[in-house]
Amino acid sequence: MKKKIMSILLLITLLIGTMPLAAFAGRTDVVSFGADLSSSQQAEMLEEFGVTRDEADIIEVTIQDVKDHLQGIATDKQIGTKAISSAYVRLLSDGEGIQVDTHNITWVSDEMYANAMATAGVEDAQVIVAAPFKVTGTTALTGIMEAFETASGKKITKEAKNAANEELIITGDMGKEIGKDEAVKLIQNVKEQIAKQDIKTPEDMRRVILDIAKELNIQLSDAQIDQILSLMKKISKLDLNVDKISQQLEKIGANLDVVKQTVADNKGVIQKFLDAISSFLRSIFG
Repeated sequence: MKKKIMSILLLITLLIGTMPLAAFAGRTDVVSFGADLSSSQQAEMLEEFGVTRDEADIIEVTIQDVKDHLQGIATDKQIGTKAISSAYVRLLSDGEGIQVDTHNITWVSDEMYANAMATAGVEDAQVIVAAPFKVTGTTALTGIMEAFETASGKKITKEAKNAANEELIITGDMGKEIGKDEAVKLIQNVKEQIAKQDIKTPEDMRRVILDIAKELNIQLSDAQIDQILSLMKKISKLDLNVDKISQQLEKIGANLDVVKQTVADNKGVIQKFLDAISSFLRSIFG
């Protein structure tokens, strides 16, 4: 009997050793709640994300946290008075890039989040942004960045956070004038060209902005050009790797349904594993 028990314990140890790291909740999975959600709304968000409280680390983002990130970047109206938007962040294997899905987010698109995340240095992450009712989503980037820091153990610099938030706001504002897709493409192309050519002077940055706007057949006002120029001055100081940015954004917009299914597939995996062990032991010991 003693040998049989030892054999069972060895089998359990081997099985645990072969389980994927992602199966152990809380190591690579983080949920960022807007602090103004009720308990029932938090439960709704967890269901949307496909995880339980035992399967993810939980953090909260207050409206003051959001204000600290967006001060001087967004208007009071854009910031709002409550933190509602929530985010689920799951680390992926190296090279898998950024994957984004959104629910009840009206103003910020998947691509806008992804581009801003790449600017901040977020990489190889599956992200779902959601709210219990329709919201603009301007405050969710704060939760995404804090969740990524918690999951990865990496700190995002204040400069990178500011640049990412400003990129999100500027892209959104311009999207109302020229269309979201056009605004995303414009900002992304300008950012990539400035990083690729290692452009540092405002004059050369302005030239790139005008050239790409012309290529995309986009008419920009002087105020919009100045906005983009101010943003690019900040981004140019981040020493971005254009190849890494392209790799991170490669999969955005593709197979978004797979993102949600992946979360659902991992739901309760540890409990299922424990149930299987329990069943195995009962079959031996009755």
